[in-house]
Amino acid sequence: MATFDATKDAQDVWAQMLEYLKATHASAVRQWFSDLVPVELSGGVLIIRAATAIQQQYLMSKGRDAFNEAVQAVTGKLVSVNFICPGDAGGALARFGDSYDDVILSPDYVFENFVGGPCNRLAYTACRAIAEMPGKAYNPLFIHGACGLGKTHLLQATCQEILRRSASTRILYLSCDTFINHFMDCVASGDMNEFRFRYRHVDVLVIDDIHFLTRRDRTQEEFFHTFNTLFQANKQIILSSDSRPSEIPELEERLVSRFNSGLVAAIDRPCYETRIAIVSKKAKLRGIALPEEVAAYIARRVESNIRELEGAITKLQGYAMLNGGKYDMDVARGALGDLIPPSERIVSIQQIIEQVTRFYNVRLADLQSKKRQKSIALPRQVCMYIARQKTRHSLEEIGGYFGGRDHTTVMHAVRTITDYRQTDAPFAAHLERIEAALIPGQVAAG
Repeated sequence: MATFDATKDAQDVWAQMLEYLKATHASAVRQWFSDLVPVELSGGVLIIRAATAIQQQYLMSKGRDAFNEAVQAVTGKLVSVNFICPGDAGGALARFGDSYDDVILSPDYVFENFVGGPCNRLAYTACRAIAEMPGKAYNPLFIHGACGLGKTHLLQATCQEILRRSASTRILYLSCDTFINHFMDCVASGDMNEFRFRYRHVDVLVIDDIHFLTRRDRTQEEFFHTFNTLFQANKQIILSSDSRPSEIPELEERLVSRFNSGLVAAIDRPCYETRIAIVSKKAKLRGIALPEEVAAYIARRVESNIRELEGAITKLQGYAMLNGGKYDMDVARGALGDLIPPSERIVSIQQIIEQVTRFYNVRLADLQSKKRQKSIALPRQVCMYIARQKTRHSLEEIGGYFGGRDHTTVMHAVRTITDYRQTDAPFAAHLERIEAALIPGQVAAG
């Protein structure tokens, strides 16, 4: 009679699962999956041990569906996957529970995977220092820059390094939306003591997209007192925003002052050389060895932000799977659309800004300023309108290019320019000339 070996079965199934995931969920496969260990397969459950609590939390939140699909595909049975981690594998974030949208740390977002350069050197250096001495190096730290430039990566890397050094550190990392929603719920339910205890008894408070505090007077008041309590206790505060403190609309002056009291570090668009390094690093995380010429090609084609570079790699990966797994220049050109007619190509926001500023004879600094006179506001709205029509950027991302304005401002600009275009013939003609200038080789009549 054959002997049942749950460990060997688990190893066999896991090897087949990896091949299945690479074939069907290639963009989700990461290099650190090699750290995962199949423990046993029994009772309809495959147990996989992660190296750290952060890997475990990430897989439970982001990977469970794909892993369950894979194990059922290779076994042909209704098997599920459970993720565990060693008891001393490192701390996890302080969490609210299932009722709030907590930020899940990504094992990808560590310092080792961050590409430093002239565009982010100050913010990167500050985060490394904070990870070594929370509450003592730079406090508060305020990082600002447009969407998709690496702010979240730095915040998560800092949290993970702090936890690696001291697993007992209590870190609360969340989005500003979560802070706002939790505050409103506690006000409605009368649980403000619980709210204040939650936020004011941590070692490190990290809040992403703090600019969403704009125009929320009661929430700003509560955050002001939370900030003071933590700061006076030498607890670390790290904030990120699409714009510098003084440019967040309708933010109380006392909060602007508090945010400016520490280090304010900007992150700018990566230069060409940095983009090449980012592409190579992101590809390596997915187990892809890109030829240098392909990495350089992607870096030339995508100039706006890191998020779009990642999107280009995902597209390239999918296209390569359809072409024998090759990652050469022909595959890269096919994946990134060199064969698409110029009239159908998506333009960058930088190209839009260049045409609009040239047409209206205004400066980029004016478009990103708080100036509201029509000679500045109209070109700004035209930029937002065309960016919404011609790019894949979200409303928030578009607003980020123009002084950190929020999505409602972009929506208003789109509606305003749409109305002008329909009711003002001379203006519509001007708009057509600007749009035509964005298409190589085409000139509008008139």
